[in-house]
Amino acid sequence: ADICFTSTMIPNMIADISTHNRVISYVGCLTQMSFFSLFGCMDDALLTVMAYDRFLAICHPLNYVSIMNPRLCVSLLLLCVFISLLDSQLHNLVALQFTCFRDVEIANFFCHPTQLLSLSCSDTLIKNLVTYLVGAILGFFPMLGILFSYCKIVSTVLKIPSSVGRYKAFSTCSSHLSVVCLFYGSGVGVYLASAVSYSPRKGMVASLMYTVV
Repeated sequence: ADICFTSTMIPNMIADISTHNRVISYVGCLTQMSFFSLFGCMDDALLTVMAYDRFLAICHPLNYVSIMNPRLCVSLLLLCVFISLLDSQLHNLVALQFTCFRDVEIANFFCHPTQLLSLSCSDTLIKNLVTYLVGAILGFFPMLGILFSYCKIVSTVLKIPSSVGRYKAFSTCSSHLSVVCLFYGSGVGVYLASAVSYSPRKGMVASLMYTVV
């Protein structure tokens, strides 16, 4: 999912830099936005599932194997794919309703969904509704689940008497926690901020963080 997510905009960015051509077709822009939403949402959902997995492994180690069985893993994976497809099609459906655009320039190196929607000269109600609805579903609720998981994890780890045991337990979460902070901190911030007051420079830096870094 990470490789596919990055591959939706990096090859095009490299081609633009080498050819000094910053033009993308309308169909190409919608296609890029569709894949960006699909794999970005999948990344988002998988990070939430991974937090749940860490929560079970550390807080309920004796029941981990029985709870996190192959059937549940497949079900969670299919749920992630379903939510991702729904998000991708929702963005495309809204974008296809626009009949005119007040500008043809996107202040970023790829077709970011909220920036594309902001170019429309149609009613802003639907655009803002979709932006904040998707932001809540893919940003607020997953973050709430991750924070809850890590509150329980920290509480459990602190009860371990041995410092080596505490380090060993929490070290299994360090890589996941780093990615969560980087991905959510920059991704959700630029997604929601672009609907209110968008700074092109800050937006591109944040976009580089969660798409490339």
